[in-house]
Amino acid sequence: MLRSRCSGSATTSSVAVQTDNFRRLLRTVEALSELGPALTAEREFSETSRLMLSAIMEAAGAREGVLFLFNDKPAALTSASEQGFALMPNPAFIPLLPKHVHALAAARRPIVLNASTYSLFLSSNGNVAPELFKCLAPLKAAGKLAGVVGLGRRPGDALYEDSELDALELLCSYVALAVHNHALTQTIAQRVSENLRLMASLHGFYDNALEAFAAAIDVKHVNIHGHSLRVGRYAAAIGEAMGLDPSEVAALRSAGYLHDIGKVAVDRRLFGKPGALDADEFRQMADHTVVGHEIVSTVQFPWPKIPETVRWHHERGDGTGYPDSLKMDELPLPVRIVGLADTFDAMISARPYREPLSVGSALSELVKLAPQKFDSNVVQGLLIQVRRDAVGSSRVPLLAERSPVNIAASDIDQLAAGLQHKISRGRAYSG
Repeated sequence: MLRSRCSGSATTSSVAVQTDNFRRLLRTVEALSELGPALTAEREFSETSRLMLSAIMEAAGAREGVLFLFNDKPAALTSASEQGFALMPNPAFIPLLPKHVHALAAARRPIVLNASTYSLFLSSNGNVAPELFKCLAPLKAAGKLAGVVGLGRRPGDALYEDSELDALELLCSYVALAVHNHALTQTIAQRVSENLRLMASLHGFYDNALEAFAAAIDVKHVNIHGHSLRVGRYAAAIGEAMGLDPSEVAALRSAGYLHDIGKVAVDRRLFGKPGALDADEFRQMADHTVVGHEIVSTVQFPWPKIPETVRWHHERGDGTGYPDSLKMDELPLPVRIVGLADTFDAMISARPYREPLSVGSALSELVKLAPQKFDSNVVQGLLIQVRRDAVGSSRVPLLAERSPVNIAASDIDQLAAGLQHKISRGRAYSG
């Protein structure tokens, strides 16, 4: 009878263990099913890390947990998410010695910690005590340490058994991939950021160098001092008004600085001639576009459109320009912008053969010439920037050398309305 009772008790205990194991397995499967959408959804990693940690703690029956990310330079663990701990710094930080990194990377499965093993895997030099953790689950992807899950107490201070460690091992293989991918994304983002900073520095270097070069281009010709610098500034301002990105604006400024580089090969006496150029003289002057194109085509710039802008900045939308008699749809936007900026500065600057136009007269003439000769949207961009000068915008004035601007904002608005009327040919549209 006694034997029968003992046998019954053992059977009951065995069934209870099997039932408990089944429940743990079920929790693990449920956690995996929840992790799938969490790992593939487009959300912030902070939210993803919280969901991953919750799934791991649920499967392991843990009350406390931290998901650490591993950084190898310098070697350290930094918390991405934590739950359950009463006092846990944010972020928690644990520096690692080479022996700690090696031990964590070499571990084949989750580790149950005790007083004699803390120092093998964790340093005590961080802002969190290693003794808070009862179990560590290294996160490894592609054979490398990507992070660590540190688990604290379980209900009733129960120990982590093999079944919990098995569940942890299974889940952490998936979590490791997500952490590894996040690290790769961060690395890529960091490299892109570094490249952008390098490009900004490079662009700044180019801008300063080309600004000095633009001044050198104009210094040979007394009557056009500052012309190339102003064209670069006007072109960049028009690009900003048209909503172009900073890189495109930088390209416009540089193209403006260099648009007349071919004039270094033009006889300087032609720039001081008080009358009209004859046919041969005009050909010599017009050739500066082709000569300039040949010069800049041998230079590797960060921006691809500079050579064609230098060649075509005297082309006009109706095909009457030079050197290739192109029409509007054949002219890239940078060419249209620099061409207008060049014309505008020439109109409002003194020449040996004429007096300068006022800003208002020049703008009125450009509006008349659009859209046949000049892109209407580019003219609109110029009007926007000059209007900002007229109302005293806090930014650096576009026409800094012509302050105050001798045109009222209301007059510019009238020009803009007239330009829009020309574009739409007087048609009215209703919704």
